[in-house]
Amino acid sequence: MMITPSWNPDPESGITIRSVEANDQTFEVAQAGEGKKLALCLHGFPELHYSWRFQIPLLIEQGYRVWAPNMRGYGGSSKPSSVREYALDHLCADVASLIDASGAEEVTLIAHDWGAIVAWAFAIQKIRPLKRLVIMNVPHPMVGRREIRHWRQLRRSWYIFFFQIPWLPEFLISRGNGKAIKDAFSNMACDQSNFPDKALEVFARAAIRPGSLTAMINYYRALLRYGDTVDVEDKVLDTPTLMIWGEEDSALNIKCTEGTEQWVPNFELHRLAGVSHWVQQEAPERVNAILRDWLA
Repeated sequence: MMITPSWNPDPESGITIRSVEANDQTFEVAQAGEGKKLALCLHGFPELHYSWRFQIPLLIEQGYRVWAPNMRGYGGSSKPSSVREYALDHLCADVASLIDASGAEEVTLIAHDWGAIVAWAFAIQKIRPLKRLVIMNVPHPMVGRREIRHWRQLRRSWYIFFFQIPWLPEFLISRGNGKAIKDAFSNMACDQSNFPDKALEVFARAAIRPGSLTAMINYYRALLRYGDTVDVEDKVLDTPTLMIWGEEDSALNIKCTEGTEQWVPNFELHRLAGVSHWVQQEAPERVNAILRDWLA
């Protein structure tokens, strides 16, 4: 399937955009580097592989081959029509199939927001062996279940319930050529330096492609309708895990970082003061310094 790239990297960056067939889907994948050691980077809502533009050069420098796919429903990737196809079992199968397609012998999974929800589920189920796991601004699923029972988190999660309404979220978000997508970044970011109009336009333009918004929102619809498609209950994850968390996250309260060690004994947490939910884009120097030391 021919795709129109969502992002046109600088030719000198070494990043190319390629189409990869995996799990009966077509994925638009930003690729860079070479070798059998893969860093697979999963983005969140309402992002793209473009969200990892500051980390890809570092990962190449660290000796990784990098794949950053647009997850199903995003950008030029496939957009299945039913809500059920955005449940976690399908999303985890996408990750497994992408790893298989890469031919990698060693995998480090790096993920933010919705990508991190998928990464937690994938790692906990041990669907494929992982060398390391990096999570950014999403709690362990058991911590998330604990926190959603408290008003401190429930009030921040209002949008999940709003997204259950048919067609209205898509209509409102698409107005003004995706202005709400741009506002999601610029209004939440503590430091807007890395969100110039050019960057915001990449996200907005991809989101208003035909079918994209419905697909992107279907992640949330499937979460509530088909939340039992994977089993993460009380399972210990022994993969070395790094969590990086922007403390000024307006969608997830800071207590979402607490108690993870109960399920992840090999765990390291870095909380970044003065940084929002968009941690790896807003504070790439700080995030990259942590990644460099931990991966080394």
